[in-house]
Amino acid sequence: MDIDPLQVETLQPELFLFGETSAGTLELFPAVWAACEELVAPEMQVRQKGLEKLLALKAPRLSPLVTYILATRVTEPDHALRKLVASALADLLLVDSQGLAAPENVRRTLYTYLSQIRQPAILALLEISLSDADMETKLATLLNVCPEGGSILLEILSDRKNPLELRCQAVRLINRVGYLDTLPELEKLAARLESRSLGQQVMPFVPPASQSEQALLIEIQSALTSLRQP
Repeated sequence: MDIDPLQVETLQPELFLFGETSAGTLELFPAVWAACEELVAPEMQVRQKGLEKLLALKAPRLSPLVTYILATRVTEPDHALRKLVASALADLLLVDSQGLAAPENVRRTLYTYLSQIRQPAILALLEISLSDADMETKLATLLNVCPEGGSILLEILSDRKNPLELRCQAVRLINRVGYLDTLPELEKLAARLESRSLGQQVMPFVPPASQSEQALLIEIQSALTSLRQP
């Protein structure tokens, strides 16, 4: 049945929410809008200024709309800015320094966005978590509310065209978040890698497993050991 779009009620996110979980003032509106415009500017320096202003105003924690705009920047081209974006988003899922959670509408907006992200966004996040324990923790916080995260990480892991470090990081995040639904595929992949290594030992003419495969196997075995624990 056709639906008349003019008769559908549209719920727009409130700019600021007030109550036990947040605080803000209406005087912040012009500054917030200006910073949001800067956040999507073509010039990296302008985007950086916009992001710094939004974070200084704590606007993402107060406004579902700003949260949404910030979430769309998880594929930000600049590596350093992408880190700031991911860190700010992860902080929205945690209590602040006063022990207060972000408003429900803010968290719900972020949950909804994260539930829809796909491989390009997760690849971009994996890149900034390499060799950075703090960012790995932040990314785990974000992926913990991403129901398709385990499946997407498996796709990244299984694609031999992806760099080894990203594939290994995908395994580590699967383990850290605790995606138990990935166990069957991880077991299959581990079995293939182990079979290749064993076959080379028994039949020396078989092409040896590469160092990258050995490194990946170690990561997968570690994840399997952890995920199988009660």
